[in-house]
Formats: sequence, C-alpha cells, structure tokens
Amino acid sequence: MLESFMIERQSGVNAMRAGIISGISSEIAQLGRRFLAMRSRFPQGVIGLVLIMAIGLSSCNPSELRSQAASVPRLVISELSEPKTFNPVTSQETTSVFGLILDSLLSTNGLNGDLEPGLAESWEISPNQKQITFTLREGLKWSDSTPLTVDDVLFTFNDVLFNPKIPSSSADILRVGEQGKFPTVEKVDDRRVRFTVPEPFAPILRFAGGVEILPKHVLAESVSTLDGNNQPKFLSTWGTGTNPAEIVGSGAYKLTSYRVGERLIFDRNPNYWRKDAQGNPQPYIDQFVIQIVESTDAQLTQFRSGGLDTAAVTPDYFRLIKREENRGDFTIYEGGPALSSLFMAFNLNQGKRNGKPLVNPIKSRWFNTLEFRQAVAQAIDRPTMINNIYQGLGVPQNSPIYIQSPYYLPPEKGLPTYEYNIEQAKALLQRAGFKYNAQGQLLDADGNRVRFTMSTNAGNKIREASGSQIKQDLSKIGIQVDFQPVAFNTLVGQMTDSLDWDTMIMGLGGAGIEPDGGRNVWSPDGQLHLFNQKPGEGKTPLEERVVADWEAEIGQLYVKGSQELNDDKRKAIYAEIQKLVQQYVPMVYLVNPLALSAVRNEIEGVKFSALGGSLWNLHELKLSEE
Repeated sequence: MLESFMIERQSGVNAMRAGIISGISSEIAQLGRRFLAMRSRFPQGVIGLVLIMAIGLSSCNPSELRSQAASVPRLVISELSEPKTFNPVTSQETTSVFGLILDSLLSTNGLNGDLEPGLAESWEISPNQKQITFTLREGLKWSDSTPLTVDDVLFTFNDVLFNPKIPSSSADILRVGEQGKFPTVEKVDDRRVRFTVPEPFAPILRFAGGVEILPKHVLAESVSTLDGNNQPKFLSTWGTGTNPAEIVGSGAYKLTSYRVGERLIFDRNPNYWRKDAQGNPQPYIDQFVIQIVESTDAQLTQFRSGGLDTAAVTPDYFRLIKREENRGDFTIYEGGPALSSLFMAFNLNQGKRNGKPLVNPIKSRWFNTLEFRQAVAQAIDRPTMINNIYQGLGVPQNSPIYIQSPYYLPPEKGLPTYEYNIEQAKALLQRAGFKYNAQGQLLDADGNRVRFTMSTNAGNKIREASGSQIKQDLSKIGIQVDFQPVAFNTLVGQMTDSLDWDTMIMGLGGAGIEPDGGRNVWSPDGQLHLFNQKPGEGKTPLEERVVADWEAEIGQLYVKGSQELNDDKRKAIYAEIQKLVQQYVPMVYLVNPLALSAVRNEIEGVKFSALGGSLWNLHELKLSEE
C-alpha cells in the first residue's frame, strides 16, 4: 500500500507492512501462533493490539484450529474487526491483508526506512529528478501463475489510480503540484516502466514505488464496466463476499479462506518472487491466520492461553505480560515512540446535505471557534493519561509528523504545545464569549449548555479509557461529553460516508517518515481530511461547505513541500505546517505510545523496530523445530 495515512483500527499499534510503507507493517507485525503436530504444548501468547486473538472467544474453537494445523508451520494473529474490503484502492483503513497478498515495485527496510528492490529489481532517476525508470524482475508471476508484467503496472496507475471515477487515498498522494496532476506512466520495453512528473516532486520515488500492483487480467473488466449508478464495477470488486480463489496477488501469501466473524487463512504463495541466498523459495512459514476478535481483553485471554506467537503489547497489560516473559518463552521488544497517532478530532464541517446541516449549527459554532478548540486541548490532562492509561509507556504527541521523521519539529525549536491548565482553558472560553452558570456548567453566548457526543471504536481499551478520562477532564471546565464507543466499521462509516458526528477519538497510521504521506489528511480535498471531509466520488454532495483560510494554507504548504528538493527548505516548510496545525488545533493530539511487541522466541530472524514492527521481514522469518 502507498505510504499515506490510513485509519488505524487501534491505538498503540504500529502497523507496518513488508513493503514500501514505512508505516504499515506492524499490523502485520502482530503475528500469532503456529501449531505444529510434533509439539506437545501450545505456545503461550503475548498480548496483541492489532492482531492477536482469542480463538476460543471468537466463535472459533482453538482445538479445531490446532487439529487443522497438523504439520503445517502456521502463524496466527488477530484483528479487532473484520476487513471492510479486500480491495486496496477503495480501502481507507490499515489492515494486514494487503501486505500479505500484494507487493509493490519497491519495499522498505524496516530498520532504517531505506528503499529496497521489490517487484522492481532496480530503478534509475534522471538528472532533472523528473523521471524514474523501474526495471521489473524477470519471470514474475501472479499467484494464479499468470505472468506479472509492465502492463500490470500501467493498469494499476493509468486505469485505476488515475481514474477520476475511482477515488482513493493513494491517488491523493500521487497528485503533483498546485494543479494536482498525476505523473505520466509509460512502457519503455517489456521489463521497464517510466514515471514522469510535470514538475519536481520530492517523494515520487517512495510513493510510486509503494503502490500495490494490481492484476490487469483479473480486474480490467471491472474497471471498464459500469454499474447501475454509472460507476465502475471496480468500486465493489473484491468485496469481503468475494470467493478467495478470485483474489489474485503477488505477495508472500494468498487468501484461501474467510469465515465471517471468525478468521482469514492465507497459504504461502508458490509463485512469490523472493528466494534466499541459496535459492530456496520464501516465505518459509506455510500459513498465516488472522482471527477476528472484538476486544483487547479477549485478545489477552487467548494470548495467555497459548494461541499466538507475537503481539503488540498495550501499556495497560505491559506489567502483567512482562512478568510472564521468561515462563512464556517470549521476548518483549521496545522500539521507542510508535509510528502512529491518537487524537481527538472536531467535526468542523459546516456543509449541508439536502438542506440539512451535517452538524447541529449550535455545536458547529462551538467547534469552529478557535478558542474553544484551544481550551479543550488545554483541559486534557495528558500527563495523567500517560501515567494512568499508558502506565508511563508513552510520550506526549504534538504533531502530525512522527518523531522519527527528519522533518519533525520539536517543541524546543518552536512547535506549539498545549500544557494542562484548567484556569487558562476557562479564560480562553470566557474570552470567546462563553460563560458559566451557578452550577459551573459552560454555556455559550446564547445560553445553550455546551454538550456534545464523542465517539471511538468499541473494544479498544486504550481509546475507551482515553475517552473516559477526556469526558472527566472536560467536565472540569463545565463541558458535558456523551462518550459513545461504537463498532469500528460504524465509526469509519460516520467519518467517511455519513459525515454525521460531533467529536471522536481516532488514530491514523501508515504514513511513515515521509511527511507528504499526510497530504491526504491535510489537503482540503483529501480522502482523509476527516475534520472537514468532502464527500467521495458517488456520494451525495454537500452544500455550503466552508474551507478556512488556515486550512487552505496548510494544504498549499503540503503541495509546496512536495515540490521542494532542497532538504533544508523542505524542513522549513513542514515546520510551518506543524505550527499551523497546533495553532488552529482541528485535532488535539494526545499520546504517542511506545512501540512494544512480544514475540515468541521460537520465531527466528525477528528484527524489531518502531518503524517496521515485528514482521517487516516476514518473508525471512522461520519457526524453530524444537
């Protein structure tokens, strides 16, 4: 998947895929347990964030899975909710599925973020930095044994991503310059494909190299055929009801089974291109399983009962799991702050649908008052959140750009921050015309009680606990928050389809260390510009949507940053972006958890990092025979 922000199912999870995405493969990094018939005992687990799961608690009998394992080397992980689609272009959420079944032209080293060969064995950049020529490996094949060629690359970009009727976050990130033009992608010969940008575009190599290549022979008809709404059938192709045999990929694994509400099973792709130094085919592990389990508590129960091999460790369970490290024969790795975000977002959208405002006009006035947002930011007690909810295993988050990025602006160099201060928060509100009644309740200038709903995804203990604390924190400045955890897919639907919500606690991940990966969040027309979302293609349009001056300026600066090839000048541009985001605070950044992953010692070859997670090098991992 392209290196751009995606909606995270879970906070604290550092999901990074073994491909170009420097930010997507620790979701894949939440592996699970392999069951070998020769083993007399089952591995004890480690707690999981994005994937680990309670087989016994997810309507799936652990003994059933174990009996199926026979002598097949198998890893079992879990996710909190079902995939919404198996189509990487239409998906707007992070999931381990795409990193397993599809590959990109380039991959990313999970330790240092360096680009490495993928489907392309090499690449060449022109002196003017406007052209990149990729050379594909010889003999590439899809999982159905059909040759993978330059034509598939052309199809992926020209027919799918650059298709105006197929909106996607990936397409957003590939737009170049103020006019948002796409690169030109053309065939040079049977193994070479050339990308040409209309003007200098600093992240073109990383972005073009990071797109998951799609099989033309399988999907071309769905792109050219329209449905009853005059939309390409591709938009509904590879939905979760698709027969797994019809999903053709180029990744290390292929989907072979999906039982709704229970699990996805992937078998090793016999046509995968990777081989080790001795010529042996990779990956070495034959099967990969994702269990669907809807709470982190259930994940922990299953982990400790012995069903998993590796899991991201949530701070609330760290001490418990740490005590079991030796007895359980696993290691907890710590990689510093995770490449993920957690924030409280305000719905600033002033648009209407069919004459009806998306947000109650009274609440909308509050949310669109700068002092109100700043006061909320100042009233959230992040130090207590870190100590109590994160057990000290986190740091304050103040920027949309990750700390590991060379473009991150630290507070000591000018990044604005919001320190916990109730009195200053109240003063900000009163300066903006709000007032307090005799009961200490906050009222607006018209006498309306300040009360709104805050949502997050149910089953995520960290987010639920964070929401409960924020509810309590804001009550100290007279605000009543109605906190409502909902199903993850329901939350995503509110954010991207209905656009009907007040505030929410959400996370974004996947953008890696290249700051332009966040452009789909900060461009006013971006697919994940969630605090003032524009409806996607085919959705009911909005009337009277307003884009603030600061909002437009941030979007323009992202374009400018992508055009600048001088690194020092790029840093200055992204520094200004970070200052504006913090000044106008459409999203209150909360806590950046430490990247923690517990990995069973029988998994050989783990190279853990916050950037790549536990499984960025999945293809070369092995399971010991003991």
